[in-house]
Amino acid sequence: MNPIYPPQQAVPRPTRKRRKPRRRGAIVLAGSSMLAAGLLFVDLRGVEPTVSKSPCQQVIQARSVLSRAQLAKLLNVRERSAKSTVQAIVNEPYCKLAPIEIRAGVTADREAYPLAFDPNTWLVVLYEGDEYAGYDFAIRR
Repeated sequence: MNPIYPPQQAVPRPTRKRRKPRRRGAIVLAGSSMLAAGLLFVDLRGVEPTVSKSPCQQVIQARSVLSRAQLAKLLNVRERSAKSTVQAIVNEPYCKLAPIEIRAGVTADREAYPLAFDPNTWLVVLYEGDEYAGYDFAIRR
């Protein structure tokens, strides 16, 4: 017998509850397999995309493109200049886009010009009445 430490008594261990085996992975696997099997029977060939391939409302000149020189001149035109000033630089547009309202109560017309050196990039010119109101670039994919 050790005088420093009292004798140890055996402490009963608490009984553990038995856990049920996890089946979560099996359920997910079964569910995804059923979904995949169901998709085999779906026919999507008749479904048409809702996005229009062309934003143009009216094509004006199908061969119209904007050169680097025309673009450089246009970028130097001040906003609120006469519409005729811009049209003398860019000639006829490829197409007209749907009118939009940028400022409250003012409808703006838009014309689009594909760039000759990058056909996927278009310059969109904005007019408010007979005034040039600005431009933006649109990238088509």
